[in-house]
Amino acid sequence: MAKASLSKIAGYCDRVLWIHAIKDYEGAVNGLQVQNNDRVSRIAAAVDASLATIRMAIEAKADLLLVHHGLFWNARRPWTGANYEVMRLLLENNLALYSSHLPLDAHPTLGNNARLCAALGLKNLRPFFFEKDQFLGFQTKTRLAREDLEKRVRRATGGPPILLPGGPSICRRIGVVTGGAGSELKRAAREGVDTFITGEGPHWTYALAEELGVNVLYGGHYATETFGVKALAEHLARRFRISWTFLNHPTGL
Repeated sequence: MAKASLSKIAGYCDRVLWIHAIKDYEGAVNGLQVQNNDRVSRIAAAVDASLATIRMAIEAKADLLLVHHGLFWNARRPWTGANYEVMRLLLENNLALYSSHLPLDAHPTLGNNARLCAALGLKNLRPFFFEKDQFLGFQTKTRLAREDLEKRVRRATGGPPILLPGGPSICRRIGVVTGGAGSELKRAAREGVDTFITGEGPHWTYALAEELGVNVLYGGHYATETFGVKALAEHLARRFRISWTFLNHPTGL
């Protein structure tokens, strides 16, 4: 079975994803979060690092778990109960964990936003959604019926999106930011889009979408963020000649 060095894989990811240059939310801890004995033969990719996905990675015989949402958003202490079980399983099964949040959202080829745009058939992409001194998403000028775009989102994410039909029936400027960007609908509108695709948003955005004259499609936080970890894992598997698998653990959110 082919094996690769964890330190080389992690270092390569750090460089390719620009994790030291992309600003993120406090607690994201982008990069290698848990190490192993420095040998990797199989990568497991998942959206979230959790007790469930760690167990799935062990079952898949992976020694590197690659995730979008890592372990350390909030202080994990004391190391008892579920926290202890998380670390025990990682250490006893020689399972390393690498996390990339906003760097994986923003990456121009491997990122969640770029890959979702590709899945939707959107082309001629330009930067969109300025957050933390950088653009995270993409926008495009087009002419596409809202109902056709809704069908494309359904095909790409595997489920029906929630549509807030506040804008025109023909979408001419579409912006895409995966995850939980719905609460930033005003920002999306200020950047000139008439249609905003993201993962989820709060209840009050329905009325706001009507007031702003903007369509919103919520494709699901989880469903819109499966793309990046899959693309990165596949890329690493080819480069380092090891195998990979995707661990599907949908939240429905």
